[in-house]
Amino acid sequence: MDVFWLSIQSLLSIIIMIAIGYFCQAAGWLSDGFQSSLSKLIMNIALPPSIFMAMLARFHPRQLANLWAGVLLVIISIFVGYGFSYLVTRVFKVAKGRRGLMMVAFNGANTVFIGMPLNIALFGDRSVAYLLVYYIVNTVIIWTFGVWVIAGDDPTSKLRQKTKIQWSHLLPVPLWGFIAALPFIFLSPETARFISSGNNFLTTALSGLANLVTPLSLIYIGIMLRKFGLVSMRIDFHSFLALLGRFVFSPVIMALAVLIAGVSGLHLAGLFQKTLIIQAATPAPALLPILADNYHSDVKFASNIVVLTSTLFIFVVPIIMSIINFI
Repeated sequence: MDVFWLSIQSLLSIIIMIAIGYFCQAAGWLSDGFQSSLSKLIMNIALPPSIFMAMLARFHPRQLANLWAGVLLVIISIFVGYGFSYLVTRVFKVAKGRRGLMMVAFNGANTVFIGMPLNIALFGDRSVAYLLVYYIVNTVIIWTFGVWVIAGDDPTSKLRQKTKIQWSHLLPVPLWGFIAALPFIFLSPETARFISSGNNFLTTALSGLANLVTPLSLIYIGIMLRKFGLVSMRIDFHSFLALLGRFVFSPVIMALAVLIAGVSGLHLAGLFQKTLIIQAATPAPALLPILADNYHSDVKFASNIVVLTSTLFIFVVPIIMSIINFI
């Protein structure tokens, strides 16, 4: 019960910041281009120093060397999820134009705008490196296999399209914060400690930028929810399947992967396990409607999934936190 209540309290602070973005947008205080500008500010300016500072402050070479096991588990769990979601779309005869979207919704996560502030609120900065494991694998799979799946489900084409991989998405700007931290961690630990905890202008500037990530990300979500329109949410049978996939099957598959790995002798830190399971239950990626539009799929269905998962995750996370406390 304590874990459940702690999760509720962490999520209440998240809800307040989301509500600020929602009502600011509803009041007409924000211009049409503000959402796009805010997204760029978070992704390109605030996130890299946030990741950089968290890495320098919290992680050492031995800890980073152990992250490979998490990478392997995330890859396995996501591809098992794709196999399962493919069977679901066939068994329930999901129409062409929705199959690929549903499969990506099952297995793709909104790791940055929702996953990161949620993880920091629940576990603190010490979970950032673990979150990056899921973020990297999730990003690469969405922009390669996920795009290929949606393109192949294009209802306007009888042949599977040749999909161009957008290589720039495989190395997004936030990841450079992780890359920039590695030389300091491995080659100059003294410098890493100086930057992360010193009383100097560089520490102050980087920490200030890093502190923008959580509030701005949550305000961004509120703006998105207002623009999508909460009143337009509809839970039809296919949307219900997508919700089950995102909030039940995906974290269950991840939890089973963690448990099987532990039985096999591949042990992860408790915080690492919890981070991976929570990230497996974050909302569907916000780019889903964009991909649907690019490949002539059901844009309304994609938008509905994003809105539903982005709204209902608030009620799902405390339940998952209570369950994983026993893992």
